[in-house]
Amino acid sequence: MRPSAISNTDAVLIVAKAPIPGAAKTRLIPRFGPRAAADLAAAALVDTVRTACTTGAEVIVAMVGEPAHGARPAELADLLRHCTVIGQRGDTFGQRLRNTHVDAVALGVDRVLQIGMDTPQVTAHDLRTGLGLLRSGTAVLGPAVDGGWWALGLVGARGADVLPDVPMSTPDTCAGTEYGLRRDGLLVRPLRTLVDVDRPDDVAAVAGLCVPQSAFAIAVRTLHPFGVSA
Repeated sequence: MRPSAISNTDAVLIVAKAPIPGAAKTRLIPRFGPRAAADLAAAALVDTVRTACTTGAEVIVAMVGEPAHGARPAELADLLRHCTVIGQRGDTFGQRLRNTHVDAVALGVDRVLQIGMDTPQVTAHDLRTGLGLLRSGTAVLGPAVDGGWWALGLVGARGADVLPDVPMSTPDTCAGTEYGLRRDGLLVRPLRTLVDVDRPDDVAAVAGLCVPQSAFAIAVRTLHPFGVSA
């Protein structure tokens, strides 16, 4: 994966997994099957990258896996040409999150808003707001309904060192992250709370928050009716 030249000190950093059937969105597979789950993951990533590219900030995608082997390969390849794509490194998810901030700063950016690929309803206004709140000595945290977080903004990667020690994917992940950031001396500024796509019932809920022409909303409309029922 070849990074492009960095020309901006603000960045939206998207932490993503290649949408490969059987490996992507595994918690959706029991209801939707591996191919549909991977397509939903790919659609969410498409919308997230498209939105990030409208912010005026650099867009860095920290990727696990090879998108060419997953769903929507041509569409994703076209979008990723407009981004800087880097790999993820680390043994745990917390380590990988920490290292993506460090690696982004090493590329030449300063204010970094890190998001995942699970909130395709995110808007350019959300992302610009998060970047705009970042100052030296501050962090930005966007809570998720399930107790995690959908966005983490840091300046110069300060605060990233707390991430390996925070239990991830738990109802207390956001609270634990905020506690660590405050203990590190940072003022934590909140963003609005979003629903992320983790469980089957999240799919229809999030699709209803997306614009109708978004890739995710269209993908959900093509699912068999049983796939979006409660």
